[in-house]
Amino acid sequence: MPEPAVAPRPLRTVHTADALAWLAANPLPARAAVFTSLPDAVELAPGARSGWEEWFVAAAAAVLRATPDDGAAVFFQTDVKREGRWIDKAFLVQVAARDVGVPLVWHKVVCRAPAGQSTFGRVGYAHLLGFGRALRDPVEAATPDVLPELGAMLWPRAMGLAAARFAVDWLCAMAQPSCLVDPFCGVGTALAVANARGLDAIGVEKNPGRAERARTLTAT
Repeated sequence: MPEPAVAPRPLRTVHTADALAWLAANPLPARAAVFTSLPDAVELAPGARSGWEEWFVAAAAAVLRATPDDGAAVFFQTDVKREGRWIDKAFLVQVAARDVGVPLVWHKVVCRAPAGQSTFGRVGYAHLLGFGRALRDPVEAATPDVLPELGAMLWPRAMGLAAARFAVDWLCAMAQPSCLVDPFCGVGTALAVANARGLDAIGVEKNPGRAERARTLTAT
């Protein structure tokens, strides 16, 4: 009796490289989906921090330009308070999307703390933003605008697992991607969730230590 066919394990490739240089040199596969979180100023080299907001908008625009026309991109971003001033990263991503001409399909708020609880100057929420040139979110597939749980974070600046699973599940259902790409993959949360959902994954991370961890991280 023949052995039952075994589905191949999803692939994961992590490049140790600058994300924007890599995107400029490597067209994404057809029907690739992008799920990423752009870094905060504190994660950049000291000399690059003064122009961080301009860099952030340009980086988000580069990600959206690289996303295939039949694909989709989701951003996970958490606002920051700097010198008493809030910086709304969801707004910055939408500025980039407007400049590139890619529509916003949906915008979700993810609770990092229970509603009504003071977080003493630390942000109590994060943003998920979904974009797609040809994609629309039909009423019959509507999802909550406020997600009650961020989920476990696999390093202090990581996206939460619950939020990551929500984003990847939406991409799988609506965009039906061939693979998932995270050009700012950090330790690889998005890649691990994509592999757990059966998708091949490609990550880019400039920091060698984080890139090495991203090659083996599991989302359990």
